[in-house]
Amino acid sequence: MAAAAEPGARTWPGSGSPRLGSPAGSPVLGISGRARPGSGPERTGRAIGSAAPGHSFRKVTLTKPTFCHLCSDFIWGLAGFLCDGESPSRVLRPLPGAGALLPVCNFMSHEKCLKQVKTPCTGIAPSLVRVPVAHCFGSLGLYKRKFCVVCRKSLEVPSFRCEVCELHVHPDCVPFACSDCRQCHQDGQQDYDTYHHHWREGNLPSGARCEVCRKTCGSSDVLAGVRCEWCGVQAHSVCSTALTPECTFGRLRSMVLPPSCVRLLSRNFSKMHCFRIPETMILELGDGDDGLDGSAAIGTGREVLTTSDSTKQTLKIFDGNDSVRKNQFRLVTVSRLARNEEVMEAALRAYYISEDPKDFQLQALPLTLLSGNAQALGKTGITEEEAGKGSGPRDSVPEAWVIRSLPRTQEILKIYPGWLKVGVAYVSIRVNSQSTARSVVQEVLPLFGRQVEDQERFQLIEVLMSSRQVQRTVLVDEEPLLDRLWDIRQTSVRQVSQTRFYVAETRAMAPHVSLFVGGLPPGLSPQEYNNLLHEAMATKAAVVSVSHVYSLQGAVILDVTCFAEAERLYMLARDTAVHGRPLTALVLPDVLHTKLPPDCCPLLVFVNPKSGGLKGRELLCSFRKLLNPHQVFELTNGGPLPGFHLFSQVPCFRVLVCGGDGTVGWVLAALEETRRHLACPEPSVAILPLGTGNDLGRVLRWGAGYSGEDPYSVLVSVDEADAVLMDRWTILLDAHEINSTENNVVETEPPKIVQMNNYCGIGIDAELSLDFHQAREEEPGKFTSRFHNKGVYVRVGLQKISHSRSLHKEIRLQVEQQEVELPNIEGLIFINIPSWGSGADLWGTDSDSRFEKPRIDDGLLEVVGVTGVVHMGQVQGGLRSGIRIAQGSYFRVTLLKATPVQVDGEPWVQAPGHMIISATAPKVHMLRKAKQKPRKAGAIRDTRVDTLPAPEGNPL
Repeated sequence: MAAAAEPGARTWPGSGSPRLGSPAGSPVLGISGRARPGSGPERTGRAIGSAAPGHSFRKVTLTKPTFCHLCSDFIWGLAGFLCDGESPSRVLRPLPGAGALLPVCNFMSHEKCLKQVKTPCTGIAPSLVRVPVAHCFGSLGLYKRKFCVVCRKSLEVPSFRCEVCELHVHPDCVPFACSDCRQCHQDGQQDYDTYHHHWREGNLPSGARCEVCRKTCGSSDVLAGVRCEWCGVQAHSVCSTALTPECTFGRLRSMVLPPSCVRLLSRNFSKMHCFRIPETMILELGDGDDGLDGSAAIGTGREVLTTSDSTKQTLKIFDGNDSVRKNQFRLVTVSRLARNEEVMEAALRAYYISEDPKDFQLQALPLTLLSGNAQALGKTGITEEEAGKGSGPRDSVPEAWVIRSLPRTQEILKIYPGWLKVGVAYVSIRVNSQSTARSVVQEVLPLFGRQVEDQERFQLIEVLMSSRQVQRTVLVDEEPLLDRLWDIRQTSVRQVSQTRFYVAETRAMAPHVSLFVGGLPPGLSPQEYNNLLHEAMATKAAVVSVSHVYSLQGAVILDVTCFAEAERLYMLARDTAVHGRPLTALVLPDVLHTKLPPDCCPLLVFVNPKSGGLKGRELLCSFRKLLNPHQVFELTNGGPLPGFHLFSQVPCFRVLVCGGDGTVGWVLAALEETRRHLACPEPSVAILPLGTGNDLGRVLRWGAGYSGEDPYSVLVSVDEADAVLMDRWTILLDAHEINSTENNVVETEPPKIVQMNNYCGIGIDAELSLDFHQAREEEPGKFTSRFHNKGVYVRVGLQKISHSRSLHKEIRLQVEQQEVELPNIEGLIFINIPSWGSGADLWGTDSDSRFEKPRIDDGLLEVVGVTGVVHMGQVQGGLRSGIRIAQGSYFRVTLLKATPVQVDGEPWVQAPGHMIISATAPKVHMLRKAKQKPRKAGAIRDTRVDTLPAPEGNPL
């Protein structure tokens, strides 16, 4: 039953009596309305019908150069057609002084293009989303030459960008964005084996070509053209209808992990948790804390409505109890002579509510309630007569008002088929005070062609489609729908337009969540890990079990069969430390490896965001958009192990490591430790070099370092790369005694095993690496540039230029059990690849009958000596090569005193003892970039993801 009007509430009603409600966002096209003044183009004409849903075009006079949003061509002359973004069924009157609020859509078109417009109006676009999927908004950043998808204006202020798709939006437009992000996994609600194109409008490169007509479809002036966010196909919005709807994932289809092969039941987890994206403190309209001053609702850098004109006034407009409780409002400036219905229209327009103003009223909000509880609304003791009922001018108006819905005795409700294969998008039914969830289900099932089925197997689901989170609620059979709608409108009037009702089959879906927990002590048994977690986080044995144990890495995989318990453990683990080490918790999906296509070899991507002058974070976002975000892992969040576990049952996959040589060694070591758990024990590894030296990347033709190449081209190069083998070497370090700080007790450090990929240095080069490492540990914030890092190397080298320690007198070398006499050297280097110290050829190219020609897969190491810093500089300048000493597969080095040692750039001081270097580690499969073919003249480069700008340090 409809709720009664609040007694004693001061109202600002619209003219006329309430009428029957209509579905939110369902415009009647082609009905003329009166123009409203506003900033920008001057309204001069009546509404014009359009072929596109929801648009209300009006002829306007152009006051500045303007481009068409359909064809992106310049609009010649003084007349254009602008969409006001509101339902033309609302007859709008001029609002004196209320023109500062812009229309929501702003679609501009030639008159000749009107009948070809297919893009829906922003005002009704959320109601047209097929399957609602929330977005993952990162931190605020400056994005040049990008446009907001809601208001279609350029992003001239810090704005938001989805980390999974190419959606850009102003901060104050976020609540009005569609929940139309990419669907990257199955969540138990819908099962699609084939996927359609996921079109995203605008923000294409200016040189983008249409797939159909081959003409330019991108623009740097307006939001024009569309692009599929899976396959990268670009086209005009009109031409896109000529393409087949099914998406084949394009050129990268063999590398993409298909969404139909990934399952994640994420009922209690946000998209940020599911994709392992660090959460940021972002305020959304209606999501802030108590006591906000409302500026978050207006948006950073947007136009704030303040006036010193005595003929105008600025009002705070709240949308229901929720915005009052959080003190989040929008500002509206109106003339003091404005009529009541005109102010009502301005208030609805501020929240982009396109329903009839006659169904709403404005309730005065006393200043004493702004910091109080929203439940006190309606108990202010102000009578309706005191509100100044009528349509004449008002002498005194309160500062704050709340939009309220008038009581309704019946409403028209859209009911959607809950992922049933039917031929209609939805059906509309009339609900009244007697309508319940069960009666609605019984009424709509015959309309969906389900007359003969057991109706008890179906249920009504309420879905709230926020741009940041999609929430599903199963309604009980006795739930009165009219009361439910009234409660939603009391919370937020606009929330009704974001709420859908689905009829779906009742499924006995067993809860199952896989949680990765890292940071545990290594070397324990499964039972010991179980006991440790129970003690630290009070795990419930009835619903939590340890499914996989990675003892060497100190990590476990938990299978949780209760959504609430999984959420509790996830949130608790992030604030828990075991034996002084903080735990790491990640939500991992399940890869349905039996459903993978036969030609699918997905790419597992590891990115070190701290490498390469922080270019790693830009690449992280790019690869999430080009591939399935579930196959992209950030190494600072759990390391490589979660990725290898996720792909453990995939029969064939490849790996891309984005980082320096140290990062590559980290991933290869993790691969060696988890090899026995993998269905594909020998995946090929490619490199995107982000470090300082990048010697391994140079040898495998991936370049001296990443300098902003197109990420799409990088993935194509990985797909075309050739597989090669590379030796890996094991270094065994002797146990040695260390002095304890307590009671002068002498302890013994156990033997240490280190894996080597590139080279191992003893002496002067290790000493330089140690000094550089210590300088970086002291001030890590300064080491974000490859040029700066090399400058520090030069500085520490000059400090050692006169240093001499006669290394040949402090070590002994055996090669294949034979003692080798060392010349007068300061450094001894074992090299596995023909690149050292940022590309220098330490071995040289001269032929020598004593040694074989070096290869990375010959099972041999080359031993070279250097006489000092000057010699090292000459080698790096190409003037000299090192002193060739030996070549072999087994080495024994005896250190007579503590000596600096470095392996693949990781330095330390090694105590006196023995070092044994041998080829006991298995060869690894690497990917070497194919030689580039000459580019044909006029070849078109696919630029699905441009180089992404770095977020601002502190935009707020």
